[in-house]
Amino acid sequence: QLQLVESGGGSVQPGGSLRLSCTASGVNFDYHAIAWFRQAPGKGREGVSCIGNSGITNYANSVVGRFTISRDNAKNTAFLHMNSLEAEDTGVYFCAAAAPFRQCVLRAEYDYWGPGTQVTVSS
Repeated sequence: QLQLVESGGGSVQPGGSLRLSCTASGVNFDYHAIAWFRQAPGKGREGVSCIGNSGITNYANSVVGRFTISRDNAKNTAFLHMNSLEAEDTGVYFCAAAAPFRQCVLRAEYDYWGPGTQVTVSS
């Protein structure tokens, strides 16, 4: 079983950058697809990006060209590099892990979730 913890959130001005980290404890991190979701105040949880255990990635249209997902299996950590941040990117960002060898999808069909980290984009 995996336990996930996010870090790297904070406040930034529009156009700025942040790097979120998702560190997992448990076994076989490299077996699991990892995804990032976000939830803005008063809205539902939205899939942002995911990376499969093979390294295949997927992005929501709203972040293509601005966000990059990556993983370092040796460190049991996944990253979300966020550039050109906009006010609409504000929300709580969650990382999630799928059951072993399941595909990377942007639907909230994940088995393990972190507690979330706040990202605020404001001038």
